[in-house]
Amino acid sequence: MSTNLSIEWIRTTIILPINVLVIIPAILLFLTGYRWTPNFVVLNFIGVILFMFGLFFAGWTMRLFATKGQGTAAPWNPPKKLVVAGPYCHVRNPMITSVLSMQIAEVLLLNSWFVLGLFILFFIGNIIYFPLFEERDLENRFGESYREYKRNVPRWIPRFTAWKNESV
Repeated sequence: MSTNLSIEWIRTTIILPINVLVIIPAILLFLTGYRWTPNFVVLNFIGVILFMFGLFFAGWTMRLFATKGQGTAAPWNPPKKLVVAGPYCHVRNPMITSVLSMQIAEVLLLNSWFVLGLFILFFIGNIIYFPLFEERDLENRFGESYREYKRNVPRWIPRFTAWKNESV
């Protein structure tokens, strides 16, 4: 990974997931006078597992964008090549899946209705944004390769078997 791409990767991480997972929830909890109350041990355990799952997949997908796509998840430095490796062979949006997983983990670990509301808003925003904007941009940038990928790999619910296509 080049130095410029490393700087962009750090910048992307700070601006996008850190805002959604740390800064905005912290401000929301502060403004609402949040006081943590213990949750059931099982829910805390599930929260930790979901957070670790999300963190692992976020790192993996961001690395794939940098190494195979030669870009980042940020709109100001998108991948120059279509990435269809790793979890992208099963689902078109594993990066968002990882963030949603970490958000649900926060809901369980913080035991907060306000963080649940933030999760719901983020989820609805992505349901609207991806088909209307992101997928259109990907079709414009990658043409038939992306359309074929889109026909074979679901947007949100992963395929059980990995999609393999040599032409992409």
